[in-house]
Amino acid sequence: MLKEYVLQNWSMLLILSAFAIALKISVFLDKKTVRRMLTLIVVVFFLSISVFLEFNAHAVGENRVLRGVLMAIRYSASPFIIAQIIYTFVKKQSSLVFVPAIILTIIDFVSIFTGIVFKIGKDNSFTRGFLGYLPFIIAGFYCVALIILLIKRSNKKFMEIVPIVFLSITLASQVILPFIFGSDFSKLFCPTLAVALFIYYVFEILQQTKKDSLTGLLNRNAFETDIVNNPENITSLISLDMNGLKEINDTQGHAAGDEALLTLALCMNRALKSMQYAYRIGGDEFAIICRKTTQADVSKLIERIKKNVGETNYHCSIGFCYRSDETQSIEEILKESDVMMYAEKKRYYEKNNIRSR
Repeated sequence: MLKEYVLQNWSMLLILSAFAIALKISVFLDKKTVRRMLTLIVVVFFLSISVFLEFNAHAVGENRVLRGVLMAIRYSASPFIIAQIIYTFVKKQSSLVFVPAIILTIIDFVSIFTGIVFKIGKDNSFTRGFLGYLPFIIAGFYCVALIILLIKRSNKKFMEIVPIVFLSITLASQVILPFIFGSDFSKLFCPTLAVALFIYYVFEILQQTKKDSLTGLLNRNAFETDIVNNPENITSLISLDMNGLKEINDTQGHAAGDEALLTLALCMNRALKSMQYAYRIGGDEFAIICRKTTQADVSKLIERIKKNVGETNYHCSIGFCYRSDETQSIEEILKESDVMMYAEKKRYYEKNNIRSR
């Protein structure tokens, strides 16, 4: 039986092994993310064993309870895996994301004896219960949530959207394709998922050279590259600076300062629309490049950022320059944006009787 399992899952085992090794030697990801990714690898590995046993009749025999347990595991696994992906890749995600998956798991295991989701007959036949589509609905809900959250935390660039789409299609296939190809498609799910996760990881590593490791925004190198690429498309530059970061670091510690910067970055990311890109270009300094964006849309973007930041305990100063004349250089509009931002920052400190940053 071990030989059959290895032969059927050899490519998946190689990919998972390579994935685990790559994670252990990675210098781009924090330890928490690495641990959560390793958890994903372990879950996929054990799910592949469960699926193998379920679909090999000689391994299960006539034991209906054992087959029911294996089926409950398979039905519960997809939502759990997608929840773990959300928990791993989406910053500041609460563990409450697992609640729907936990509830579904309880229902699936209760179904072994009640048949509310599925029922294994005395002749080992399968019948779907009145909640038979619930596992697919919950998995579909998680897929939609994953797409929305990953796109929100991304910088909306093609190189980030591609792996998100690829991963989402892979996960959605477990929801849709079983209705087309039957339950046998589940045999392919684990190898397919292993490939998708590894590819997503590779894209993430490639993106780390352009990303700020703390906030997930694009970094200064990316900013300096992007302002010289197709500069004619840049219609506006926005400068942002966090107020009071030094005080937070001095009184609450640098961990609190990091939390403040991450919160501000999330406020910006939630406010961005198409063709608007955020960068962390210094300690507490940020910039946004707007391409082919109207002045009205730039104003709305700034309003959204102020609204988001206003809902936190932090404050930032914002300046911008809209490129009304194509003869204006990038350096000129960046300087004008900075001047406006520093003027606002000065007013903030004077109003609050703060002498230094």
